[in-house]
Amino acid sequence: MKRLAYILSISITLFAVNIGNACTIIVAGKKATVDGSVLVSHSDGGADCRFRVIPRMTFPKGSKAPVYWGIQDIRPSMDSLGKIIGYIPQVEQTYSYIHSALPHINEYQLAIGESTLSQREELKFKFGEGEQIMTVEQAQIFALQRCKTALEAVTLIGKLMEEYGFLPSCVDESEALAIADANEVWIFEVFGVGAWKKSSGQPGCLWAAIRVPDDHVAMIPNWSTIKEIDTTRNDCMASPNYKQFAIDKGWYNPAKGEPFIWQKVYAPIAREWATARFWLFYSTYAPGLAKYPERKIKSPFDGMNPYVQYVEELDMYPFSVKPVNQISHKDIFSFFRSTFEGTIYDMTSDPDWYIPGPDGKMVLSPLATPFPTREMQKLLDLNWRRNVARGGFGMVAQLRSWLPPSIGGIYWVYLDNQVVSPFVPIYAGVTKINPLYQTYDPKKYSDKSARWAYDFVDNLMYLKWQDAWKDVKPVRDSLENATFIEMVDIEKKALELHKKNPEKANQLLTEYVWKKMDQSVDAYVQLRNLLLMKYTNNKQGINF
Repeated sequence: MKRLAYILSISITLFAVNIGNACTIIVAGKKATVDGSVLVSHSDGGADCRFRVIPRMTFPKGSKAPVYWGIQDIRPSMDSLGKIIGYIPQVEQTYSYIHSALPHINEYQLAIGESTLSQREELKFKFGEGEQIMTVEQAQIFALQRCKTALEAVTLIGKLMEEYGFLPSCVDESEALAIADANEVWIFEVFGVGAWKKSSGQPGCLWAAIRVPDDHVAMIPNWSTIKEIDTTRNDCMASPNYKQFAIDKGWYNPAKGEPFIWQKVYAPIAREWATARFWLFYSTYAPGLAKYPERKIKSPFDGMNPYVQYVEELDMYPFSVKPVNQISHKDIFSFFRSTFEGTIYDMTSDPDWYIPGPDGKMVLSPLATPFPTREMQKLLDLNWRRNVARGGFGMVAQLRSWLPPSIGGIYWVYLDNQVVSPFVPIYAGVTKINPLYQTYDPKKYSDKSARWAYDFVDNLMYLKWQDAWKDVKPVRDSLENATFIEMVDIEKKALELHKKNPEKANQLLTEYVWKKMDQSVDAYVQLRNLLLMKYTNNKQGINF
């Protein structure tokens, strides 16, 4: 009965996490970073990881822009955004942006990260139950097409959500966006209002946005982070119904004289997959801010011990914080790659991974992996934990105000498993994407797909994960380190070209990014061959 209950619970949990709660956002203001750039990021960006540049477009005055449902679906061709469910007024000129399952950055180095949130049951509804048509990914597209600054994007998205109604596209949950330009970053959160009718005259959502201080960092782990709202301040905005809606529902009583805390009113009781990331982030970047729960592992059994499973209040974690040390895009790479090593959330520390060594003492099996498959979890009765990130793709946008936007905006992307695969840079000024990063069909393997190249290596690692990791990490790191060095010279050349001919500068950047994508995939094809040779089952004691 225990094993059956465990299997059922893990299946339900995995379904919820894989469908609705898999994205992490990290942002940093320009005074919180080592180089003065603004950083915004997003892990686990959806099934469609085919990158393409959507060019500028012009439209006749009075045109209508279609609103789509199914933008993140990988099944249609790259030319399709899904089913048209409505229209809004079109603008005469749109800006170029880079599109995938979720659009992230435009030619003016305006960048947006997304994270699904949880919301109260009373706020939920499903597609077709109301008249809402504006999904978060569609709002992102409109913002990147029409806005140059974060403030413009926040204002536009809020207006679109109010007028056309927020439509959840990740199950029936709410959403958060981190909206940034080269000077500032805002956190935007939107909740549903149940089945809504446009004729009601009421806003079609609840939204709030707070500007992150320039010397602060912040993290969103699929949970609301906005605290008290004060719309009299110029760093805070909200929909006109943000408080009255809660008063009418009986969720907030102003007569009590208590502050209106957005996070407490509209989000449900927090879950461990969110608090674990809150804890890791703030205990890492602001260790002296609070007395955080002790979660360092002392025994492989600690992850199963309820007496070390602290349940803390969300009040412990701020909206944002000034970090002890300024951070860089490389720090975000590392955080996304965290598997909670050495803590009770470390899935390689489960006692079921330990086996007798040559001297009879228990040692970690070479098969132990921080990414156990569902069947491994069932077979070994592993206590599943949610890592910081794992998904189809992710990004870190580095936005630099002292450079032309086409050079200053860098869209660092990974595919498949962020621990295994390298981050590759895409400059905001590129005009086309290498086909290796445009090709992916989850139902058909292709040698011409970067996603499949990284996935192949990721799968081969399961033959002997602990040993294979020692082969993979040096390749991944050498690719990234070479890129960091090369980019200094490339950007210097691009800047000189830009002064004379911006188009030639963009061509140089496009060719460089194309080459880096080729090099990365080539390196992983060679790595694939190495892993096949080293860990073939012919060398694993199998007798035929």
